[in-house]
Amino acid sequence: MENSNGKLQWVFPDCELPPPGESLLKGHESIIVLNMNDDLASIEMTLFYSDRDPIKLAPSLVEASRVRCYRLDNPEDMGGYVVPKETQYAVKLVSNVPVVVQYGRLDTRQSDMAFYTTMGLSV
Repeated sequence: MENSNGKLQWVFPDCELPPPGESLLKGHESIIVLNMNDDLASIEMTLFYSDRDPIKLAPSLVEASRVRCYRLDNPEDMGGYVVPKETQYAVKLVSNVPVVVQYGRLDTRQSDMAFYTTMGLSV
């Protein structure tokens, strides 16, 4: 069941958790899930690395008609898993209902910090 309220699977191929840095705004990554449906969304994320087996995280939930931000530097948001800093990886997100997903990164390693967001590839 796919509709105009999103897609069931999203991929983010270029992730790399920056260190928090010394800025007031701490370096981080986030994945934001918007569930515009009347049903609860069950979210499963898998992390892929170049030098190790994939890590499948515990499923989590996004309430109906709600948005949820997963901070990738926060183990509580990642089912207890600690994402390694400054290590390239990719994320696959699968939902049981169509959702819209966005990725963001704040990197404060330079004085001119970089913040950007991007939509994932929905497949």
